[in-house]
Amino acid sequence: MKQLFIIRHGETDNNKQHIIQGRSLDASINELGRLQAEAICEALEPYEVDKIVASGLRRTHETAQPLASQRKLDIHKYPELDEINFGVLEGKIFTEIKDEVMEVHEKWKSGNVDYAPENGESPRQTYARANTKVEEVLESSAEESIVFMIHGRLTRILLSEWLGHGLKNMHKIEHQNGAINHLTWHDGKFKAVELNKTDHLMELV
Repeated sequence: MKQLFIIRHGETDNNKQHIIQGRSLDASINELGRLQAEAICEALEPYEVDKIVASGLRRTHETAQPLASQRKLDIHKYPELDEINFGVLEGKIFTEIKDEVMEVHEKWKSGNVDYAPENGESPRQTYARANTKVEEVLESSAEESIVFMIHGRLTRILLSEWLGHGLKNMHKIEHQNGAINHLTWHDGKFKAVELNKTDHLMELV
């Protein structure tokens, strides 16, 4: 049985300003994000961490760095674990395109998980690329305890499918910057141990 920690990266200024990042905005984490990265490191102290995996985007690398330094581990980076591509919505402030964003979310909630914003990806496409990479890492790794430092929407997409809720219910998966999800993986099946763990972040608010 393998232990997985699915963690959302620390805050960026885009997060703070409610700018949609997706895959095309490769932002660094901000000061709060760096504090969240340190807090993640401390929260994982009771656990073995044998391997660290991240997306191809710097906000995940920077969030994983304190943990990698502490455990003397490399960060394995895979673009297949990047955030969903929100297409033409990326780089725009949520409040300025709220109606367009809500239209996309309503399509997904209604079960149209093959729908993609213009020039973007659908949840089903995103799940296919990311899940394939996660399972490849799990199956090929001798390590028993693996941290995956990824993204908010991607976390919703993966957990909704892994835990049997279905992609149309991904909006029910709670997450925030720096939140930790602890799962196990055995015989190709994922089980939740603890979801959206945030107590390590409380003093940072």
